[in-house]
Amino acid sequence: MMQRRTLLGLALLASTPRARALPPRTLQFPRDFGSHPDLRTEWWYITGHAKAGQREFGLQVTFFRSRIDEARDMRSAFAAKQLVFAHAAITDLEGGKLWHDQRIARAGFGIASASEQDTGLQLRDWRLQRDASGYLANIAAEGFGFELRFSPTQPLLLQGQAGLSRKGPDPEQASYYYSEPQLATRGSIQLQGKRFEVEGTAWLDHEWSEAILHPEAVGWDWIGMNLRDGSALTAFRLRRKDGSALWHGGSFRSSDGRLRVFASDEVRFTPQHTWTSPRTRAVYPTRWQVETPAGSFGVRSLLDDQELDSAGSTGTVYWEGVSDLLDAAGKPVGRGYLELTGYVQALRM
Repeated sequence: MMQRRTLLGLALLASTPRARALPPRTLQFPRDFGSHPDLRTEWWYITGHAKAGQREFGLQVTFFRSRIDEARDMRSAFAAKQLVFAHAAITDLEGGKLWHDQRIARAGFGIASASEQDTGLQLRDWRLQRDASGYLANIAAEGFGFELRFSPTQPLLLQGQAGLSRKGPDPEQASYYYSEPQLATRGSIQLQGKRFEVEGTAWLDHEWSEAILHPEAVGWDWIGMNLRDGSALTAFRLRRKDGSALWHGGSFRSSDGRLRVFASDEVRFTPQHTWTSPRTRAVYPTRWQVETPAGSFGVRSLLDDQELDSAGSTGTVYWEGVSDLLDAAGKPVGRGYLELTGYVQALRM
């Protein structure tokens, strides 16, 4: 417990604002599949949905890397210069329950690592690795687990301007950011001792930055949606404490590969329904109307109670869950994930 508190304290120190603007650069692969320890914050984020017969699941695994500036000049091998966090979750739609677990450790000593050459993440017995066939996630968590392969079916999607994505009105708020939508998903999910062979579709985001949030921003609302016709929709807004939007962004790539990147004034999020957490009393908008240049869409969570308590690793509680995408007539046209942060307390990144 003491070690976890110490690591959590260091993680919070890592978010101390001291940002610099990121220069435009050409992302290079496979190098940029790997980690970027010179920048403060980084994550690899996979969300998806899968079925075993008629039983449906939402799934999520995220690995985070965080640079600890206070330890950069320390010579000791025990100095926590980089921290690795991980979250994993399964939404059992039939059972109406979210299963969640988390990990945190300093990099090194064979306990935690983030390869700089390619996607290769390890945190004790949790792993996310990329090979010629795609990504392989192995997660053994409390009450659940999964072994899943995520295989690309489309080219990489560079978000923002060729991979440099603005996240606020100042140039310091930006990240290098690419996505891999429409990942063919196959493998097994273990839940309370039962094994389910599943197939589905997933989405990967990889972002790294020096700072994302403007001082006025408390969190964000984000969707990553795989449409049934092969298209991919990203939309997000950064939000002030009073609920007003500070910044918008996103993109739409059609099934034929045409990409439209959204300007901040071209996106609008309007909440349609809220759910109040019985644990934190936070009020989360779990249904939205999202206006974009690619069309007007509804977003509807498939289970309202998908709140994740990650206070033991990142120090935050947020909402993240599998959701349907609806067209203007209310017809389901896709499925993906909705993420809502900063509703319990303000984020600092």
